[in-house]
Amino acid sequence: MRYHVLACDYDGTLATDGRVDDDTLAALERLIRTGRRPVLVTGREVESLIADFPRLDLFDLVVAENGAVLYRPEEQETTSLAEAPPEAFVERLRELGVEPLSVGSVVVATWEPHAETVLKAIRELGLEMQVIFNKGAVMVLPSGVNKASGLAAALAELGVSEHSTIGVGDAENDHAFLDACECAVAVANALPAVKERCDLVTEHERGAGVIELIDRLVENDLDDVDVTRRHLLLGTVGEEEEKEEVRFPPYGMRMLIAGPSHSGKSTVTAALLERITKAGYRFCLIDPEGDYTEGIEGASVLGDVKRAPTEEEILQVIGDAGQSVVVNLLGVPIDDRPGFFQDFLPRLSALPARQGHPHWLVVDEAHHMMPDGFGLQSVELLREIGGLLLVTVHPDAVSEPVVQTLNAVAVVGDGPGEVLEAFAGAAGIDAPDGDFSDLPTGDLLFWRVEDEPIRMRLAPPEEERQRHRRKYAAGELGEESSFFFRGPENALNLRAGNLTSFCRMAEGVDEGTWNYHLGRGDYSQWLAGSVKDEELAAEVAEVEQNPGDSADETRRRVRELIEARYTAPAEPSGLV
Repeated sequence: MRYHVLACDYDGTLATDGRVDDDTLAALERLIRTGRRPVLVTGREVESLIADFPRLDLFDLVVAENGAVLYRPEEQETTSLAEAPPEAFVERLRELGVEPLSVGSVVVATWEPHAETVLKAIRELGLEMQVIFNKGAVMVLPSGVNKASGLAAALAELGVSEHSTIGVGDAENDHAFLDACECAVAVANALPAVKERCDLVTEHERGAGVIELIDRLVENDLDDVDVTRRHLLLGTVGEEEEKEEVRFPPYGMRMLIAGPSHSGKSTVTAALLERITKAGYRFCLIDPEGDYTEGIEGASVLGDVKRAPTEEEILQVIGDAGQSVVVNLLGVPIDDRPGFFQDFLPRLSALPARQGHPHWLVVDEAHHMMPDGFGLQSVELLREIGGLLLVTVHPDAVSEPVVQTLNAVAVVGDGPGEVLEAFAGAAGIDAPDGDFSDLPTGDLLFWRVEDEPIRMRLAPPEEERQRHRRKYAAGELGEESSFFFRGPENALNLRAGNLTSFCRMAEGVDEGTWNYHLGRGDYSQWLAGSVKDEELAAEVAEVEQNPGDSADETRRRVRELIEARYTAPAEPSGLV
């Protein structure tokens, strides 16, 4: 089940003229019987909502006052998520004749045409408040408070990720929370601007549209809706000027990453984990050989060479919707590691079935962790995880039933055709036709089994780019890759072994030497060939071709171009 929570707006979506009909209530009850959890997200105040809608008991939580209040129907408890409005502000609106005026626990609301008057009062009092519009309604809230922030608080209380949530709405104030949901749905009567930004628009209006959505959720979990805005970058195809991105869905992708030792499998894995993390998805990485002991941003590392992680501590950490985990098995005897994983898998797979996360399971050394004989029951459990990455140097040694659950393979290094044949043979499908030559570092062959293989350039992980910056900014490039200031008479022999020393020497050499290399295009050639930064080289080449009258000016321009790309944001000055 991909979608565990239905976050639903009230007026104009669930309700018509403030009322919810019996058919819509019956649809909500069908949704609840599937184990999904409805959350109401409304601009209304709780008291107004209770007066018009006595069935709030159908919802696990209610986000009211446009994200400022959380109401728990079972306990009939209300929690404010922001400060109450200043009394001086409310009094000033009354003095200015704003009528009607409603004051909730946090929200202050009126109707157009009072928007300008409201803004005037905010400016007069110097308040940090925002105005939100909703089909003629004018709502004033503290800055940063909206339906998205309120939904985030509700999901945190439920222990469910926004990536396991589908939202439905109709008006301007729904934009924020719909964008935050994994899938955004607009009912047929929604404003055009809302429809344009949603992943799905129902055929029916208001409550009938919600019924339509619930029926599709119950029938197939919206498996036929491809939420393309959530797709993750894998690589690019084509030349620089015309290259196209290749992306893959974050749910339902079960990929094998394969290739010889030292061919780039770890780089592909690091790139995908980085994108998974930055997009807000959570993963569990099974690391049998301690290759990820330094950890990954946003993930906790459990276990080390002296101590095996326990199932309980893994589940405790990963049970938090905001936490990924690396399971280091160096503390488990090597022959016991496959058994540890197979015994743990049922408890792990129960989490996404119950809470929707972790969204990805990543298994390094898959040939060791899932060899021939890997239990068929465990193979079926792999399908309970939304996304699966298996990394191996021996694809032919991975259990065939496991391979048969996969729908894609990313190959790196030499002999990609042999890997595709091994994968296809284990999966029981025909291998693709083609003459697949060896892949240089940075290239990969990607085959989704329903499509043709694509040869592409991997979009490297940002961490690798940071290492590149550190290496060329402050590392030692070696004599062959260094820049030498020699001058027109070859009288100098000043070696710059990195960008930091280049900038320092550039400030000190005489004008004749600086201009000599500038006129020859030596700086841009060095940046492209030795520093391997073609974009920076192109920018410096423009300075070389249009130098102007002053050597000091061109030195400054080149230095600023270098520092713009190789100065760390956290550093006040200087290259890193």
